[in-house]
Amino acid sequence: MIARLQPIGLLIGRVVLGVVFIAHGWQKWTGGVDATAQGFDGMGIPAPTLSAYFTVLAELIGGALLIAGALLPLAGLALAGVMLGAMYFVHLDGGFFSQNGGYEYVLVLAAAAIAIGFSGGGLLAVDSLWLNKKKNKDEASAEPAPAAA
Repeated sequence: MIARLQPIGLLIGRVVLGVVFIAHGWQKWTGGVDATAQGFDGMGIPAPTLSAYFTVLAELIGGALLIAGALLPLAGLALAGVMLGAMYFVHLDGGFFSQNGGYEYVLVLAAAAIAIGFSGGGLLAVDSLWLNKKKNKDEASAEPAPAAA
């Protein structure tokens, strides 16, 4: 029973996490990537313009990839990297709790991105569909030829 629910649980996790990242990326995009870069510069983030563009693209594209269940390890690593950067450069001095400006929220997002990124995504993920097709093709080509009578 639980095994049958796992793909649904992973789908819910992928969609919710993807929506959160897309919302944050969209906020930075519509507010202006240059404004985001200026904010990053004020926070002491290195290469603020490059960091701003990487962050926006990682959040928008990575979020969409999570929802689709495509390229999950790459999306998970990119998103976790962005969140760990936010933790180090912005939230570390605020302590643990996010209500005090701490790193609690970005740490949870980083951990969730890694967990989902390396989960395989479940049966309802593009990665799983592609891997299942590849596996079936490999198994078919590995079958021995019928013996001659």
